[in-house]
Amino acid sequence: MLTDLEFDRRHIWHPYTSMTEPLPCYPVHSAQGVELQLEDGRRLIDGMSSWWASIHGYNHPFLNQAVSEQLDKMSHVMFGGITHQPAVELCRRLVDITGDGLDCVFLADSGSVAVEVAMKMALQYWQAKGQPRQKFLTLSNGYHGDTFGAMSVCDPQNSMHQLYQGFLPDNLFADGVDIPFDGQWNDNGLEHFSSLLNQHHSQIAAVILEPIVQGAGGMRFYHPNYLTRIRQLCDEYQILLISDEIATGFGRTGKLFACQHGQIVPDIQCMGKALTGGYMTLSAVITTRNIAQTISQGEAGCFMHGPTFMANPLACAVACASLDLLAQNHWQGQVAAIAEGLNKGLMPLLEHPQVQDVRVLGAIGVVEMTRPVNVASLQQFFVKQGVWIRPFGKLIYLMPPFIISSEQLIRLTRAISEAVSRPDVVFGE
Repeated sequence: MLTDLEFDRRHIWHPYTSMTEPLPCYPVHSAQGVELQLEDGRRLIDGMSSWWASIHGYNHPFLNQAVSEQLDKMSHVMFGGITHQPAVELCRRLVDITGDGLDCVFLADSGSVAVEVAMKMALQYWQAKGQPRQKFLTLSNGYHGDTFGAMSVCDPQNSMHQLYQGFLPDNLFADGVDIPFDGQWNDNGLEHFSSLLNQHHSQIAAVILEPIVQGAGGMRFYHPNYLTRIRQLCDEYQILLISDEIATGFGRTGKLFACQHGQIVPDIQCMGKALTGGYMTLSAVITTRNIAQTISQGEAGCFMHGPTFMANPLACAVACASLDLLAQNHWQGQVAAIAEGLNKGLMPLLEHPQVQDVRVLGAIGVVEMTRPVNVASLQQFFVKQGVWIRPFGKLIYLMPPFIISSEQLIRLTRAISEAVSRPDVVFGE
């Protein structure tokens, strides 16, 4: 009989992993606070927040209590023709904390589905106005998810989805944003974007972008003035603006939502990942009343989307509790402390010849190497150092839970520093 790990390797497909030559997996027995405990007893400090999501750490008693109390009432009920207090309370809070004018909330399953919902809203909006539009304008190096609509607005050349290009809708991609977050601003970087908008505005249903941080497309941090100017251009051409805050929402960049860096409010905003504190899959799409009413007055008479597990009560209850924790824990101070620790621990690596760039924004730290890293070799090294860091491409990056201590953060940055000094480890040579 196969062991669990052998069965896993032979039968289970992991994210972006080969079935013939899978990357090694490390069995986790439990998780507590900022630590993952492996089945062999080793403890790893988590530097990834389970891909942006577990901002309060693991097995948090306050979040556990919210799930437990809701479980005693009901775990799920259909949302068609029925409502419930956790969903109402969550939507009330989302309306309160997002930008003025964002009033109507659609609860979905995951980040990718939220992007699908937002794109469908934009398409149905223009159909209802009697002006059908088929295209979306976005930025190169972007990433918005793995479902088909979301893939169609991911970078067609540099993303993990380029092999699907023959099957995806043909959208518009403006040149990548190249002025860093704290760089010297000029309008030149918007010339291609402005040109595409001018040429195709009658065909464009919406502009969609990741505000400030382009995540899986390279962990790039761009200047807030891009957001401000793109909002102005969308207003000028009367084009909808979709903000994909799946990864950046709920404090990760130093603002509650990354759009606030550019002092803008989108027409449609997507939220996910940290929405439930990493406990359950849930996303939300919030839009203006004008868009919602226009869609509702169109031919269909409603918005044509309805997930089976929409507004799952367990997920809504723990999302409300997560928002409580954000306020109670004074997330601004937590994120500022993490930023200070990341700058102190990672910026000296700029002097290393194998390091191309180091950048920090809020509770995100990125070390970009000069060439792609060997994930298996590097991950094995990190586990031996007692930390969990998942690199990709040329990037070794951190986005730890907000509750991390300064000592734990030092161990994470020190592990990266030690790895960078070992080309045999980083590149598997």
